[in-house]
Amino acid sequence: MRNDNQSSASEFILLGLPIRKEEQGMYYALFLVLYLTTVLGNLLIILLIRLDSHLHTPMYFFLSHLALTDISFSSVTAPKMLMNMLTHSQSISYAGCIFQVYFFILFASLDSFLLTSMAYDRYVAISHPLHYHVIMSHILCYLLVIASCFLSFSAALVHTLLLARLSFSRDNTLHHFFCDLSALLKLSSSDTAINELVVLIVGSMFITLPFMCIIVSYGCIGATILSAPSIKGICKALSTCGSHLSVVTLYYGAIIGLYFVPSSNNTNDKDVIVAALYSLVIPMLNPFIYSLRNRDMKSAFRNILNRGNFSCVMVIVF
Repeated sequence: MRNDNQSSASEFILLGLPIRKEEQGMYYALFLVLYLTTVLGNLLIILLIRLDSHLHTPMYFFLSHLALTDISFSSVTAPKMLMNMLTHSQSISYAGCIFQVYFFILFASLDSFLLTSMAYDRYVAISHPLHYHVIMSHILCYLLVIASCFLSFSAALVHTLLLARLSFSRDNTLHHFFCDLSALLKLSSSDTAINELVVLIVGSMFITLPFMCIIVSYGCIGATILSAPSIKGICKALSTCGSHLSVVTLYYGAIIGLYFVPSSNNTNDKDVIVAALYSLVIPMLNPFIYSLRNRDMKSAFRNILNRGNFSCVMVIVF
C-alpha cells in the first residue's frame, strides 16, 4: 500500500444507515437479533448436516458450505456496524476498510458459485437420477468447492490490490454502513478507470455468468419435467428445487436492485438499504427457507430431538 494513501486517508467515516439518531437504539437491537439469528441458524444447519448421516449427500454438502459462507458474509459488516451504533462512532481505519472490501467480495463471490454448484446438483438429480451418484461424486463436489474458493479469493485479491493503489485526499466520508467498493471508487481522487473496467469484467464473470448457468440449469430441469409431465413429477421437482430457487431469487433479486437499478437521489439511501437486505437479512432468511421448506432438514431435526441430542447441539451452538 502506498504511503500517500495512508497519509491522506488514515481512516474513513461511515455515515451508516439512513436512520435518525433517536431511532438508533431500536435499530441496534433489531440488527443484533438479525445477526445472532444468522449465526445460530446457519450454525444449526451445519450441525444438523454433520450429525445426521441421511444428510451426507452432495446437496447438503454444498448447503453446509453455503451456511458457513453466510455466517462469514454477515460477519464482515454486521459487527463493525453494531459497534459503531453502540459507541456512536463512525470511523473505520484505512486497513480495516481495505480488509472489509476484500472479505465482502470474497464471500459474495463464494455465495454466487455455491448457488451455481447447487443448481447443477439439482439438474443432475432431476434430469439424470439414475446416474446421480456417479456424476456427483465426492471428488467432483470437493473440486467444485475448491474451485469456487480459489476463484473468489482471486477476484477479491484483484479488486483489493487495485483499490490499494488509489488516493483518497478529497474526502473520507462514505454514505454507507460499510466500505463498499463502488462507494470508495466514487470517493477516490485518483483515476479509477481501470478499477471500473475490472469491476465490469469480474462482475460479468463472477455474478452474471453463474446467474446464467443457474437459469440454464433450471431451464433443463423444466424441459425434463415437461417431457413427461405428471403431478408427482412436478411435486417432486418443487420439493427438490423449491428452497434453492427461493434463495436464488432473494440473492440475485437484491443484486439486481443494488447494482442494476439506478438510485433516485444523490444520497444513495436506496443503495444502503438494499445492501443491508443483501448482506444482513438474506443470510438470516436462508436457514428458515431450508428448514421450513425442506422435509429432510425437519426430519433430521426431529431425529436429533428424539435421540435426546438437542441439548448437546444447543451447547455446541452457544
